[in-house]
Amino acid sequence: MILVVAAALYDGAGRVLIAQRPPGSHQEGRWEFPGGKVADGESESAALARELREELGVEVEACRPFMRLEHRYPDRHVGLSLWIVERFRGSPRPLDGQQLRWVAPQLLGGEDLLEADRPFVEALRDLAPP
Repeated sequence: MILVVAAALYDGAGRVLIAQRPPGSHQEGRWEFPGGKVADGESESAALARELREELGVEVEACRPFMRLEHRYPDRHVGLSLWIVERFRGSPRPLDGQQLRWVAPQLLGGEDLLEADRPFVEALRDLAPP
């Protein structure tokens, strides 16, 4: 199983950031919550901070675990851990050349999100932004 952390990162209007998977990646062109794989010996919170720094150029100041799930794709099994980013420093920018989009939580269901991320959509719909 591949362990992955994902972030629910909010802007001042209460919208959540999603990122498009880059060409050449698994499920390219689909949308997901930003984040990535947890390295061996790395904590989930450290992995989240590292991934958001590398992918978006932001520094996580406070975050908390929110929801965990497992999902089986035909070619892989992933364990996903969604974290609520309560405070961050910087403005997210696409450092990996990916497209970014801020979306109201109530509208996330209309986006072409990865199947593994779908349960997060319902959970975030009624959650008040940090």
